[in-house]
Amino acid sequence: MDDRFDRRELLLHLGDMLEALSCLSRAGTPETPVVQLAAELHLFRDFGFLRTLAPKMTVADFSTRVASAFFLWPKELLDTELNRKALASTVQHELFDGNPDGWNAYVGHLRKKVAWFGDGLAGKADDAGDERSHSAAEAVTSVAAAPSDAQNAPQARRGWPWPDPKTTR
Repeated sequence: MDDRFDRRELLLHLGDMLEALSCLSRAGTPETPVVQLAAELHLFRDFGFLRTLAPKMTVADFSTRVASAFFLWPKELLDTELNRKALASTVQHELFDGNPDGWNAYVGHLRKKVAWFGDGLAGKADDAGDERSHSAAEAVTSVAAAPSDAQNAPQARRGWPWPDPKTTR
């Protein structure tokens, strides 16, 4: 499967998250709700995903949660096999726990660029229960496990960002 464009879109989204985090930390106090800043300041008009967060999530909470939600993304986006569930489950667990409407809105936002984002995850916190917590923990554990020698072999990495062997000289 050729998913390099999806990987690119997710990498761009990660950059948007980091940019939003930087702007939020400069724009308000740590106790200011993110949704309030996103609504009040023109600076955040390009970060529609901020309006999907829980109304009580503060800038300080967001800062902590973004780090936990996206720390896997650089490694996952560069792995030969893309673990789609791990990418979405950590974000769902860290940023949208107890906020199913926000999660659904966030997934809708990302699916405009990456059609499969959030597939296989419970859409509502009430429906997911402990299953979501376990799946997020399993995703983190599976990613943190040492990769096999076959995955680390140079010949196993093909396609973006690694060129096909026939195109390198």
